[in-house]
Amino acid sequence: MLGEGCSLGQNVYVADGVTLGRNVKVQNNVSLYGGVVCENDVFLGPSVVFTNIKNPRSAVPRRGDGFYQTTYLAQGVSIGANATLVCGIRLGHYAFVGAGSVVTRDVPAFGLVYGNPARQHGWISKQGHRLHFDQVGRATCPESGEEYQLSADKKTVVTRSQAEVSASTN
Repeated sequence: MLGEGCSLGQNVYVADGVTLGRNVKVQNNVSLYGGVVCENDVFLGPSVVFTNIKNPRSAVPRRGDGFYQTTYLAQGVSIGANATLVCGIRLGHYAFVGAGSVVTRDVPAFGLVYGNPARQHGWISKQGHRLHFDQVGRATCPESGEEYQLSADKKTVVTRSQAEVSASTN
């Protein structure tokens, strides 16, 4: 399924069983195999690689929906050029994967990961700016002015508006 306003570069392959939301940008030389789900506003850089089976063997046929593992990219995710994503993982809202990284596990919302294997090296705003948190766990995007809140355990980030809604319902 291909959402409205998607952009597909040269030499892009989209298999059956792939879902692309609105405004997904897929750069050149990307193959999207069954089980890949991209929400709205996802960016896939040139030559990003997706897998869909964890244990491939030439002599063991593993084809079809019963074998493919879902790779889920939430709204606003950006993947840099030549990154590889192993199947069965979930990237949270606005997560950012650096070029050339090998992602083998889930990435939290607003998480900035890079390397081989990819490790988290900080947090990033919706606009793609590195977030620098103060002593009470607050950060502001230099472009939008939107405020972010780091959890006490430093494992999650939400926008300040999300944090305020959450606090008012508890």
